[in-house]
Amino acid sequence: MIIVGTGISGALMAEALSRRKRRILILDRRVPVRGSSLASTAMIQHEIDVPLHRLAERMGEAKAAQAWRRSVRAVRDLRDLVARCQISCDLEAKSALYLTGDEMGQRAMRTEFEARQRAKIACEFLDHAELGRRFGINRTAAILSDASASANPAQLTAGLLQLAVQRGAEIVSPCEITDMAEASGSVALATAEGSILTAGQGVFCTGYEFLPVMQSRAHRITSTWAMASEPRMARPAWLDEFLVWEAADPYLYFRTARDGRIIAGGEDSDAPDAHGDPARLHASAARIAAKLHALCGIEIGTPAYIWAAPFGDTVDGLPIIDRVPGCERVHAVMGFGGNGITFSMIAAQIVAARLSGKSDEDEGLFAFR
Repeated sequence: MIIVGTGISGALMAEALSRRKRRILILDRRVPVRGSSLASTAMIQHEIDVPLHRLAERMGEAKAAQAWRRSVRAVRDLRDLVARCQISCDLEAKSALYLTGDEMGQRAMRTEFEARQRAKIACEFLDHAELGRRFGINRTAAILSDASASANPAQLTAGLLQLAVQRGAEIVSPCEITDMAEASGSVALATAEGSILTAGQGVFCTGYEFLPVMQSRAHRITSTWAMASEPRMARPAWLDEFLVWEAADPYLYFRTARDGRIIAGGEDSDAPDAHGDPARLHASAARIAAKLHALCGIEIGTPAYIWAAPFGDTVDGLPIIDRVPGCERVHAVMGFGGNGITFSMIAAQIVAARLSGKSDEDEGLFAFR
């Protein structure tokens, strides 16, 4: 079978399928680990971008809770996988602190907390006084939970690809796929060089880049910005154990790396090409730094790195993990939003089960739409 894409979603897919003794060819138009996964801030969140109580309004409380619980499980499964395979990628368990902002005040945050409680997702509600006492943050409320993680995304991706290669998978790059078709019980993939590759199954793990046949009305391309400080930054003592983000639009999110860097991002834009504007890169980095200082007093100074990237998300915050419409042997995983690594883990599990002739109880949540 052929996997298109050597980012984190392709790497997790290759690991899951190679573990099941599949013969795998992995293709990418770039050098491996050089796509959008390299731009990830690797906040491996169990929390989905769309709050649980709002997702419940769209799809019903039972299905929304099911999606959120699967996200919690995916983070746990990823941590277990990394430990079992001894992948060196600085993966650390983290708590998550979700703060009120201009999209959700104290009352809405309380509603969200109650929805999570009904869904059996462990969390704690912090009012203004408790949030200030424990974290020194002046917001009206927050939700504290313990089911997230962080990692070095490049090391994680490379480690998974290496493991798949050790099991017999092959990587070919650069190799760009420009078209696909199904015929006679197989998949045919056309390359930019004019070759045709055939396989029993094809899985496209190409993030925000996809063939026209994979377009969905629920999917969109957006832009984001991020920055990393120099190592050993002065910071609150509690921060090393937390991922922090806020219910705002655009929202700020940040964490620390093992070397004491502050990694922060946000200023997301619905404009798909905005990430390519150099002036906007520096302006967005300055706004991120200013918000971080205002929230918890961290002074980044001149960042060591700033970057921008496009990414795909969906209107309901849930990924697309499904057969391509009209196809039986071509699968697409896309629309991961701010949960790229978490949703990539779910995608690997669902597709691996499907190709083994089994069904995943949650696959219907992530259908093309």
